[in-house]
Amino acid sequence: MQQTDDRRRGALWPAMAGALAGLAALGLAACNGDNGANGSASGNGELVRYNPDPYPSTYTPLPSEIVLIQGATVFDGIGGEFENYDVLMQDGRIAGIGESLEAPEGAVIVDGRGRYVTPGIIDAHSHLGVYPSPSVSAHADGNEITSPVTAEVWAEHGVWPQDPGFDSALAGGVTTLHVLPGSANLFGGRGITLRNVPSRTVQGMKFPDAPYTLKMACGENPKRVYGGQGRAPGSRMGNMAGYREAWQRAVEYRRAWNRYWDAGDANGVPPTRNLELDTLMGVLDGEILIQMHCYRADEMALVLDMAREFDYRVTTFHHAVEAYKIGDLLAADDVCSAVWADWGGFKMEAYDSINENLALVHAAGACAMIHSDHPLGIQRLNQEVAKALGAGRRLGIEVSDGEAMAWLTSNPARGLGIFDETGSLEAGKRADVVLWSAHPFSTYALADHVYIDGALMYDREDPERRTVRDFMLGQPGEGVL
Repeated sequence: MQQTDDRRRGALWPAMAGALAGLAALGLAACNGDNGANGSASGNGELVRYNPDPYPSTYTPLPSEIVLIQGATVFDGIGGEFENYDVLMQDGRIAGIGESLEAPEGAVIVDGRGRYVTPGIIDAHSHLGVYPSPSVSAHADGNEITSPVTAEVWAEHGVWPQDPGFDSALAGGVTTLHVLPGSANLFGGRGITLRNVPSRTVQGMKFPDAPYTLKMACGENPKRVYGGQGRAPGSRMGNMAGYREAWQRAVEYRRAWNRYWDAGDANGVPPTRNLELDTLMGVLDGEILIQMHCYRADEMALVLDMAREFDYRVTTFHHAVEAYKIGDLLAADDVCSAVWADWGGFKMEAYDSINENLALVHAAGACAMIHSDHPLGIQRLNQEVAKALGAGRRLGIEVSDGEAMAWLTSNPARGLGIFDETGSLEAGKRADVVLWSAHPFSTYALADHVYIDGALMYDREDPERRTVRDFMLGQPGEGVL
């Protein structure tokens, strides 16, 4: 359980307590009701169908006030930069941005003069919760290293909501994050998109209606893990063969279910359910988004060909240190690249990395974004974008600050299928907002306020408005009274 000290509990915490109690009631209601988790049995007049969301989100936005930030420099996350602008948040949504907005009755007025406003940062590649702090083997739940194909496992079933890394990320302006399994396997399992809010359960953090994703991995990792055991895959040839064999099984599985459903015979015998193939079928049906760990350009090109062979889409290549070599191919297939600013050279497939990667992919007209893949990097994604932007400009690539802001807001939202809800400051979207002390690409910029669905979740000047986790409380040492 998350712990709070009465002496440090601010005005936010009674509201949180009420919200968490409400979530508990919702959970009990779900347990007592028919959640449709397994589907009906053949022969009762209904075709067998399985619930695609048996672990639904119970996230409820925390109570929020009407807030008007006045006179700030505003980045809208989709290319715009506006000086002396206001941002109005009401009922958990963006009610408007513009000059000299009228303050509704009862609004909290925040002086934004000399400060900057952006959408909340979105990290499309995180392992918080599945590799939490403290970093010990008992907490390592991100890789199911028992088979090269483990599409049946779900990252959310390994997320520890008490990871103090969530709080550190929040202080860095991160309002939404996508937690993925690791990259040991060809198919590592499903990823999950989370709201960066305190919760007793992972379901209380799940972004409502966000698509599930499937983590896949190219290259050195799978062939090293399984080749080292004397089993397939032991080469890049073996990687491709393993993908294709799994996709072919998924095609046949999908065909069998469609035959059963199309026949419309409730007395017919349905196919035997396979949880691994359920996930792969979801990809083939366009309901689950592929997030693929892949470094080399040649492998990414092969994967795009494989996606055409089996008629599915790759949503985003992750790490993608050679994406700059195939920016035109990525743009043509509308595939995003989630990359680092300057990590590279730490293994052979990362050897041909360049710091201009992100800017070059952007210049090619493809979707580009920053990502962390690290519990420290997630705290400073604004500075990572600044580094990538500087490298591009030194090469002569003209990218405005407003365009670069999309690299950590709207583009990750697009890559996760949640852009209609967040990632930009547009009227009607979730009020995920960061108020910065200085230009967000400055080394000296700090998040002053972080709002999620309009609720003030972090205030740099108010230590009482912060979550305190068990691990951060520590334990009394030997001899302490």
